[in-house]
Amino acid sequence: MQHISQKLLFPIFTLFLLFIITGCTPKYESFNKISKAQLEELKFDDIKGFQEDNLDLALKVFQKDCKRAKRYQLFKTICQKSFEATDAQNFFTQNFTPYKLRSAKGNDKGTITGYYEPLLFGSLKKTNKYKYPIYKAPKDLITVDLRKVYPDTKKYRMRGRVVGKKLVPYNSRATMAKNKDLEVICYVDDKVDLYFLEIQGSGKVQLDSGKTINVGFANQNGHQYASIGKYMIRKKYIGYGTGYSGSVQGMKKWFKDNPSKVDEVLNKNPSYVFFAKTRHGAMGSLGTELTEKRNLAVDRRYIPLGMPVFINTKNPVTKKEINQLMVAADTGGAIKGEIRADFFWGFSKEAEKYAGRMKEKGSLIMLIPN
Repeated sequence: MQHISQKLLFPIFTLFLLFIITGCTPKYESFNKISKAQLEELKFDDIKGFQEDNLDLALKVFQKDCKRAKRYQLFKTICQKSFEATDAQNFFTQNFTPYKLRSAKGNDKGTITGYYEPLLFGSLKKTNKYKYPIYKAPKDLITVDLRKVYPDTKKYRMRGRVVGKKLVPYNSRATMAKNKDLEVICYVDDKVDLYFLEIQGSGKVQLDSGKTINVGFANQNGHQYASIGKYMIRKKYIGYGTGYSGSVQGMKKWFKDNPSKVDEVLNKNPSYVFFAKTRHGAMGSLGTELTEKRNLAVDRRYIPLGMPVFINTKNPVTKKEINQLMVAADTGGAIKGEIRADFFWGFSKEAEKYAGRMKEKGSLIMLIPN
């Protein structure tokens, strides 16, 4: 009997020791709900540029985004603590643990692109100068959401219009002008700038009256997005040996030099975005107004919205290092992958210059609440 008890005692003691060391549930198990990426635990001293960053500003941005992020269980407690914090560096170092994202292949660097809030020039009335409409979402555009019935369709939304008793695809970009029932917010003077407004999802329009209005994404026609940049490279309009770079600036220069081919190229993307007037500037998917150079668009499978993310990358023009703490507050159709982010540069010509050229390598470090 004594012999049997000793045999049982050892595994019980081992389990007890494991409990003391790791807690009830190993951390990595709960991380599966946070990120599908491989995570490497770091110390704050391992993060290049952390001590030199403006952490007071980073805390303000985190507090701003916490107003929406606190609805997620992961951030409820930490958001409350953030509003009581008096020392930004202590707040982050005492309440978070840094984890570097790695790809399935073990790489710790991915692609960092940039986006911005463009400025267009327009008028409430159509004229010879201002003739390209920014459309409101059509009243006959129907969005079908089948998630409750078919959970596997949660990533998809069907959009179209009813003709007779059938739901048919909505007008493509090439045929959008045939719909005479569309309401117009205003008219702008440049078709190419209007296209890039769709790509960015929001922007400002300076009217000929002197007033500036904000416009933001309202809906989309349901057609799948197709990259005109890839088409232009394939046609040798831009890229190596053409004299036109593959950046937004290079594309715009090509359009300016080849006005007769503008429609040919733009219509290669059948997707079309509709807008609404907004009271605020660029809004992210989190539901907060974006802060220039402090908010990122991410892939939510790997980085939850509201998550503080330290980024190590470079300015695409000056090549100066960017090492700073940001907050994931937005998403994007092209932002897919473990180590993938879109850097929000803000609203200015400088922002357009940097965002349009940005395609840098970089690493991402999540600060996960303890």
